[in-house]
Amino acid sequence: QLQLVESGGGLVQPGGSLRLSCSASGRADTLYAMGWFRQAPGKEREFVAAISRGGKTTYYSDSVKGRFTISRDNTKNTVYLQSNSLKPEDTAVYYCTQGTSAQEMANNVGMQSWGKGTQVTVSS
Repeated sequence: QLQLVESGGGLVQPGGSLRLSCSASGRADTLYAMGWFRQAPGKEREFVAAISRGGKTTYYSDSVKGRFTISRDNTKNTVYLQSNSLKPEDTAVYYCTQGTSAQEMANNVGMQSWGKGTQVTVSS
């Protein structure tokens, strides 16, 4: 398992953009599928995006498809979530996670470890 630390959250106006980062440390010799989930107040944690070990395959929830982009730089052990055209309903704590399969993450299974999260608030 990896230790995961998210950064890049903050307050942004509707229509704005943020880039979240997730830095991984630990078993850096092993590549893992990586993903982003989010949890809004009073709601369950939900899948946002996932990326395969090599970065060639990505998955997105319908609510963010076309607005968010997940990517990774394996040389830096870092995963990114570029979030554009942000809406108030995107407000949540965003968590980074790792597992063996991006497809499994998209089905909300197989997550092995989590970061502590970074707050994203979309408000005017």
